[in-house]
Amino acid sequence: MTVLDHKIDFAVVLSVKNANPNGDPLNGNRPRQNYDGFGEISDVALKRKIRNRLQDMGESIFVQSNDRKLDVFGSLRERADANPELAKILKSKTSSSDAFAEIACKEWLDVRSFGQVFAFKNGEKGVSVGVRGPVSIHTAISAAPIDITSMQITKSVNSEPGKERGSDTMGMKHRVDYGVYVFYGSINTQLAEKTGFTNEDAEKVKQALITLFENDASAARPDGSMEVHKVFWWEHNSKLGQYSSAKVHRSLQVKATIDEPKAFEDYTIERNELDGLKTEVIDGL
Repeated sequence: MTVLDHKIDFAVVLSVKNANPNGDPLNGNRPRQNYDGFGEISDVALKRKIRNRLQDMGESIFVQSNDRKLDVFGSLRERADANPELAKILKSKTSSSDAFAEIACKEWLDVRSFGQVFAFKNGEKGVSVGVRGPVSIHTAISAAPIDITSMQITKSVNSEPGKERGSDTMGMKHRVDYGVYVFYGSINTQLAEKTGFTNEDAEKVKQALITLFENDASAARPDGSMEVHKVFWWEHNSKLGQYSSAKVHRSLQVKATIDEPKAFEDYTIERNELDGLKTEVIDGL
């Protein structure tokens, strides 16, 4: 497999309908929203979904969520210890950070893609290894201010014995009525060389973006409530790239055509062609 030899930029246009795409734990789990009323989905949440999709595709993933893990390990340390080469380094008094990072990048796709901080106790010394990944992702921002609907919910069953009735517990559930979000990202060749990120790995990330919300249903995000509409994939012809990522990302504009958009057809996607830059436009599933 060939290490990535050209810069890549990408963008994803997605929609949310009657769902909570990313709740804010500091605000009663309401959908994230900035001070101007635009919706947000954190880059951490997006990376979690990409990891899940890569895991579904059969790739080896280091940071697995507890409800989706495919092994018996209850912590990242246990997963690292399960690799004989890493376990040997962790137990060594003269551990090599470079050797640790190299082995971890070979073992797990998400490590060589997004990077990872390995901070484990190892007696008095401990191990602290930082890996910078080539794939960077921005926070998703809605193209127009979002409307959030909140509803009160009750519990109709007792959790513990001895209570007279079960419907006395109140809670709140929040959803975005409708919104179109856009997020951008880039893949850096200099960091790809350090982690061993390949052209094949880039293709796997692209496929994960196209199918981002497959197997992602929950009470807050029912099946069909979140949809990838377009993936824009720009491949430069050099390691540095013909254009800056800022200029490439700025060439794509998603705008609402009416004051209160309620459907994807209420938005327009405008793209300025950049000379010599190979562009692939992919429809979501």
